[in-house]
Amino acid sequence: MVIGATSAVAPLWAALVTLLTQSTNRRIGLIQPPLYSRTSGFHDVTTGNNGTYQAAAGWDPCTGLGTPDGTALLAAITAGH
Repeated sequence: MVIGATSAVAPLWAALVTLLTQSTNRRIGLIQPPLYSRTSGFHDVTTGNNGTYQAAAGWDPCTGLGTPDGTALLAAITAGH
């Protein structure tokens, strides 16, 4: 059984945002609005479930936006998107 969820993801996202901040040499601020307004920067997870919700294309309550692609997110942030 795979176990993780928020307890695993929160520190991983904190580390990714720290690396993005260091790479751009500027504060990112509240990152959720720019993340949810884009369709790139994530690997969409379309199969599987969490026992309640089924993964699907795009955002879904099972996998959210998918798994982040740090390089693509950095490129988007650097480009000012």
